[in-house]
Amino acid sequence: QVQLVESGGGLVQAGGSLRLSCAASGFTLDGYAIGWFRQAPGKEREGVSCISSHDGSTYYADSVKGRFAISRDNAKKMVYLQMNSLKPGDTAVYYCAAERLALSCRYYQPSEYGNWGQGTQVTVSS
Repeated sequence: QVQLVESGGGLVQAGGSLRLSCAASGFTLDGYAIGWFRQAPGKEREGVSCISSHDGSTYYADSVKGRFAISRDNAKKMVYLQMNSLKPGDTAVYYCAAERLALSCRYYQPSEYGNWGQGTQVTVSS
């Protein structure tokens, strides 16, 4: 049974940092791309970052480029999202998702990921 559990969210002041973690269980992480997505109240879920399985290539949404960094540790079955220079606009519930993808993860939409965590709240105060 595929399971993903996010942690590390919380309340932080603008300019601060948080590190989100995504713990995977029930499957071998190696063959899966992992994406981080977020959803703010009244908005659609959007892709934040992803990391492919076959070559480790990464993708970042323009809104977070240069501030966020995604990484994975397949042996520990963990994926991380380091978030620096946080802004109030980053406030959202953050989700990690896993899927076997044939191409680079940058080409896939949230609906194409079949395995999701429950989400962790990130709130950035001004």
